[in-house]
Amino acid sequence: MGWKAAQKLIQNWKILRGDNVMIIRGKDRGEIGLVKRVIRSQNRLIVEGKNLGQGHEGGIFSVEAPLHCQMFKLIQLQVSRGIGASGTIIPRPEILKMRTTPRPTASGPKDTPMDLVMERTYDPKTGKGMLEL
Repeated sequence: MGWKAAQKLIQNWKILRGDNVMIIRGKDRGEIGLVKRVIRSQNRLIVEGKNLGQGHEGGIFSVEAPLHCQMFKLIQLQVSRGIGASGTIIPRPEILKMRTTPRPTASGPKDTPMDLVMERTYDPKTGKGMLEL
């Protein structure tokens, strides 16, 4: 394998998770799908049920492979055309309001208890810690 030039990463993404896109190149050309995952570090997207490859762990099964972002066109399902054709602004998908990995709500074993956090340990008048007094 030889040297490979670094690719330029996209700064402002127009296609987000939950958007409807049309594949404009490749074996699934002309098909419409929902964006399942955006891989920003590689400029790639994974679309539900499209660009299926085969996995071999414990048997043969279908796996969705990522495609480069230039192979997609953002579309509106109501008119089944691109955003340039209708001229309307497509709102952000509702799925973006949910996190892919939820934030932890319960305190873990390494978390500091709240009573120790709220305990006063510094005296601003003397500039010393309360334990030193």
